[in-house]
Amino acid sequence: VQLQASGGGLVQAGGSLRLSCAASGAIFGLNSMGWYRGTPGKNRDLVASIRDGGRPIYARSVEGRFTMSRDSDKNTWYLQMNALKPEDTAVYYCHAIGPIGGGSSHYWGQGTLVTVSS
Repeated sequence: VQLQASGGGLVQAGGSLRLSCAASGAIFGLNSMGWYRGTPGKNRDLVASIRDGGRPIYARSVEGRFTMSRDSDKNTWYLQMNALKPEDTAVYYCHAIGPIGGGSSHYWGQGTLVTVSS
């Protein structure tokens, strides 16, 4: 499974960006997909995810501002980010979990940088 994230950039506080994650390869059976973010020297934190086809769940810090959606036909999921704050500045990684053998495997995209200026 390959994940390709795009859509990052520089935006002023209060602005919006939409991230995209395109999945390719052995994507059948992916049961979780989402977004994490991280800064150098810190762990990646969950931003939003959809598991087992359910509703998205969000980190408390982004609830009401970020919306995750997916387009199954395009094997792509999105993160619409509104009312961005400087503290949202991070590298955003798309992530998925899928079955492999008798277990599961985690897949990561390469990350896309979001910079929010004050």
